Amino acid sequence: MVNVHPLDAASEAAWDRFVEAMPAGTFFHRAGWAKVIQAAFGHATHYCFTERDGSVTGVLPLARVKTLLFGDTLISNPFCVYGGPLAADAESEAALVAHAESLLARTGAAALEFRHLGSVQAADGWIERPDLYVTFRKPIEADHDRNMKAIPRKQRAMVRKGIQNGLLSTADRDVATLHRIYAESVRNLGTPVFSRRYFQILMDVFGDAADIVTIRDQAAPIASVMNFYFRDEVLPYYGGGSAAARGRAGNDFLYWETMRRAADRGARLFDFGRSKLGTGSFAFKHNWGFEPEKLHYRFRLKPGGSIPDHNPLNPKYRMFIAAWKRLPLPVANVLGPFIVRGVG
Repeated sequence: MVNVHPLDAASEAAWDRFVEAMPAGTFFHRAGWAKVIQAAFGHATHYCFTERDGSVTGVLPLARVKTLLFGDTLISNPFCVYGGPLAADAESEAALVAHAESLLARTGAAALEFRHLGSVQAADGWIERPDLYVTFRKPIEADHDRNMKAIPRKQRAMVRKGIQNGLLSTADRDVATLHRIYAESVRNLGTPVFSRRYFQILMDVFGDAADIVTIRDQAAPIASVMNFYFRDEVLPYYGGGSAAARGRAGNDFLYWETMRRAADRGARLFDFGRSKLGTGSFAFKHNWGFEPEKLHYRFRLKPGGSIPDHNPLNPKYRMFIAAWKRLPLPVANVLGPFIVRGVG
């Protein structure tokens, strides 16, 4: 028989050891996300794990994202691309799912969302949306020449253009530079920006499992990305480029340098993250020779509820996105964090 317990400080190490050992475990199952979500956004977390005979047998990173603008949803895991119950056996998984469903029934949340990386079995009362997002994951090697040759010709030419332009990279923990570039980049896309404080919390919580790669042109930073490291994987997660980066192949060189540096520290899988079909992000990643893999997000709804749809391709956000692109950057940086906290 398994028992369900809330995550606490005493169980964090055992939680993370379990995640590390499970083949289906991801960086987004790590216990540290509970601290990040609470500290950066003020959302209630309901992280829980199953235990049998003193050993962890399953974990569920779950948080409630509740705002006036975007509604009320229990998500595993918000602000992350993967999540859902991670269990060593069917009994443990069933206990975690039942616990989450009971939270949905007891709270004012309208929906429960699990963000699975792999496919899942159909379950009564759940709605699966495999068409929402895809992810891009591909093995890399220790040999830089082999990794370069694996990039399709046109994209490889862009990387070489960055090299020929004399661009240089650094790897450090410079949140200020990253956020300055990232804020400009997402404003230009019509997307609210996360706070600089959120980025700092991520770096503080995850320590050596995160870094920031920045590309410089004549010492001026033009592109930057925050990367997460898990087992032998690297996950470039929050990144962007300035207007100057486009003409200098700064974004192309950024992800090559991230790949090169990650290979040197032992990474053997490059996770380019999720994108929606038909977007520029999808095309960019596909041009690198990565094949899309469907993400299987599933939802449990209260009666009368509907699947949350906060992605930027939703037609109801079209006017908002167009207006946001025209905002002065200082204004966008002030307003953005208050809005984006509800788009988990």
